[in-house]
Amino acid sequence: MIQSAQVASKFTLFTHHAKTFPNLITALRNSMLRTGAFSDEKTAEEQVVSVLNFDIHLVKDFRGRRYIERVTECIPIEDNEDYTYDYRNEKTMEGKIEKFMDNATRYFHKVTNREMYKYQNVMEYHNDAYVLTNKLSEQNIKEMRNNMNETDAVEFDKFIERNWGKTTKKVTRS
Repeated sequence: MIQSAQVASKFTLFTHHAKTFPNLITALRNSMLRTGAFSDEKTAEEQVVSVLNFDIHLVKDFRGRRYIERVTECIPIEDNEDYTYDYRNEKTMEGKIEKFMDNATRYFHKVTNREMYKYQNVMEYHNDAYVLTNKLSEQNIKEMRNNMNETDAVEFDKFIERNWGKTTKKVTRS
């Protein structure tokens, strides 16, 4: 499913029974590890996060009524913390070692503690009504607009302004 989502089409639809969004990521990551396609947890998780834009979580209440409990957006966290090569400009061994230690610290942070994603509910069901909670990320807004005709994009922009204010950047189609 993850491989298909990476190359096959504009969207991939599937079902899963995870109770929370982090549980969904973990379960999909572990499934990828079990297939043998990946041996590193971070790489497998990165692949999952790269294709999982939204989770639409359905529930069945005690009356047997099914409804969408929440829509959760997955927002990949880009790692822009690059290594420095300033050690070349250092005149002393102490300075070179300090720059090396800075890079080593960055490396170990990337390998051990790096968060791959954040998530937010953009819509929730409360008191028999759907409530918009958090604004969609700029990246998902841009991608959604790129798949709309001009009329739909204009209506989508109005929807965003009406519900989250005029903080949205008007994005031209790419």
